[in-house]
Amino acid sequence: MTIRVAIIGAGPAGFYTAEALTEADAEIDLIEYLPAPYGLIRAGVAPDHQTTKKIQKSYAKTALKPAVRYYGNVKVGRDVSLDELREIYDAVVLAIGAPTDNPARLPGADKRGVYGSAAFVGWYNAHPDFRNLDPDLDTSAVAVVGVGNVAVDVARVLVKTPAEMATADLPDYAAERIQAAPIQDVYMFGRRGPVDAKFTNVELREMGRLENCVPIVDPAQLPDAVEGDYEDRDLRVREKNLATLKEFSERRREEKPKGVHFVFYASPVEILGGEKVEGLRLERTRVEEGRAVGTGEFFEVACGAIVSAIGYRSTPIEGAPFDEKWGIVPNEDGRVEDGLYAVGWIKRGPTGTIATNKPDGKLAAEQILADGKEGKPGRASLEKLLAARGVRPVSFEEWQKIEAIEEANATPPSPRRKFATVEDMLAQLERAEAARETGCPGSARA
Repeated sequence: MTIRVAIIGAGPAGFYTAEALTEADAEIDLIEYLPAPYGLIRAGVAPDHQTTKKIQKSYAKTALKPAVRYYGNVKVGRDVSLDELREIYDAVVLAIGAPTDNPARLPGADKRGVYGSAAFVGWYNAHPDFRNLDPDLDTSAVAVVGVGNVAVDVARVLVKTPAEMATADLPDYAAERIQAAPIQDVYMFGRRGPVDAKFTNVELREMGRLENCVPIVDPAQLPDAVEGDYEDRDLRVREKNLATLKEFSERRREEKPKGVHFVFYASPVEILGGEKVEGLRLERTRVEEGRAVGTGEFFEVACGAIVSAIGYRSTPIEGAPFDEKWGIVPNEDGRVEDGLYAVGWIKRGPTGTIATNKPDGKLAAEQILADGKEGKPGRASLEKLLAARGVRPVSFEEWQKIEAIEEANATPPSPRRKFATVEDMLAQLERAEAARETGCPGSARA
């Protein structure tokens, strides 16, 4: 018999699970609450990192396989419940990622001008949930709390020139806001030392090649060498990062109009200002047994906006258990409950790279097949249920039509001009359908 599986979430973890299941006798339905698939590939990877986004071509091949069906614009909890899916599918896989920010638990965090990186990155990536964020960037200085790849992405996007962003898919509204901003300095703050920073060396080195901006590092904060017991791969990354930071420490702020400052051993303690952000107060730290501890010495940095890049967090889904402390669905190596599985960040927290999700998908497929539950109706019942509720799912072929319009609307060398709202995406399908019925090509441009 055919095993019928619903995968909630069409990001990397969901697609890797679907791909692994296509090797068996399975009917696989990807359910995504947005019309657009690909998750963080589309809405999290920086708009100027188009090479990384090319992995979506592989996901598209999976979506077009006969065993796979894509149901975009279908939200679990709104259009169909998790309990209902578990009733009609042999197995349900949670691949919903970590879409929200870890909160900045600082005095003053409610001031205007404080943004979480999930929201800020979503805004400049045309994610419909964050289209209306409307960040105030009318400031000469921005503080980014965090020293990982997301923090580096935010800093880089804020200081690149229009020419440097020409090959990106940065939406017009974000490009106009950023390019009009009088930003001269971006400060990145890490609680621990440079050896503990979480950026990859490729991302870090890129900061030294910017046209209009110079990286600034205090040489006094850099150790002579990496000390500690690390695995070989981890040690190499830390050594490369330290070498790059030493190169940056020889640069001077006067070289270029803008600067990105890497500041270590600094823990934010208060956001300053009235209703709006005016600065950030920090405590200098030292590292003891791997932990950052305060020294009692404080300093302040003037800034008009703060982006908190201290990690993403999953949200509960009704019908599944949730661990509030760790922000995941409790599971035993991916098994949540009978017939319910988890992959990706909802399984293990927001760690690793895109490729880290692939083993999760393979393991989940193996578990589903080993558990061997078959006989439920799956897709046929889902489609009847959605039709009865007036839900308008978007198929993958329909998504490809929207994607083609985005690409056609772009100004080269930009690869696409994204639609940033669900309403705009669905409107393109209505126009295309109307044009097909009348036999007129019409205009698809937004």
